[in-house]
Amino acid sequence: MILVDSSVWIDYFRGNATAETDKLDSLLGAEPLAIGDLILTEVLQGFCSDKDFNEASMLLTTLVVVELGGRDIAIQAAKNYRALRALGITVRKTIDTVIATRCIEGGFALLYSDRDFDPFVTYLGLRPAL
Repeated sequence: MILVDSSVWIDYFRGNATAETDKLDSLLGAEPLAIGDLILTEVLQGFCSDKDFNEASMLLTTLVVVELGGRDIAIQAAKNYRALRALGITVRKTIDTVIATRCIEGGFALLYSDRDFDPFVTYLGLRPAL
């Protein structure tokens, strides 16, 4: 299963054509997709109008909603952050560390366009969906 990051959803809803939004467009309705609970929050909080919020909410809640956190993921995310930091890499956002860790531990591929995920692919086994 593929988990889609907010970086892709935001571009998708803004109508920005990228390799990642093209991939998302081809997957919608054709393959089961997942969204993290906190990603759902990140995406939905960006809508200004109630109409756009409601339409996006209806679409996004048809996906598998994955709980991103929890004790075990939190501890492993801290270990992953520390492992990358030991390599001289500092991930800018804690949420990205949690998302990457949840994908690694849960066997999800991640569709993303945020460069903070690249070290997780290179060094920690995150599977990119593109």
